[in-house]
Amino acid sequence: MIRKKIVFQPIKFSSVEKCLESIPKHELKIVEALRKIIFHCIPDVEEKLSYNAPFYKRKGNICFIWPGSIPWGKTREGVQLGFTKGYLLSDDGYLEKGTRKQIFWKTYYSVKEIDSDKIGALLYEAVLLDY
Repeated sequence: MIRKKIVFQPIKFSSVEKCLESIPKHELKIVEALRKIIFHCIPDVEEKLSYNAPFYKRKGNICFIWPGSIPWGKTREGVQLGFTKGYLLSDDGYLEKGTRKQIFWKTYYSVKEIDSDKIGALLYEAVLLDY
């Protein structure tokens, strides 16, 4: 019996840069703004690809950026900033959770929607949870 390998992701990016090159310009502006906030708030964060999307970690995964143009994600429009331990964050309803139990996120459709102070506070809290 010959088994075919099931491929869930038709593309495999070799680096974060290659991933970013594939993102449409309107999403890339949002992604770049979110990356800037993450690197500012967590200077020692490691950026890596996981599931072909940028994830940010120190000891463990802290957050991720998921553009809607990455076809195997949960979103089809906008750009999600997700927190892997979102359920532990003291959130005032800013983050969405849908039916997920741990990962909470916020979807942005333009750079103007980004609240850097709110994101910064969530990132600092997420870093504390990472210890």
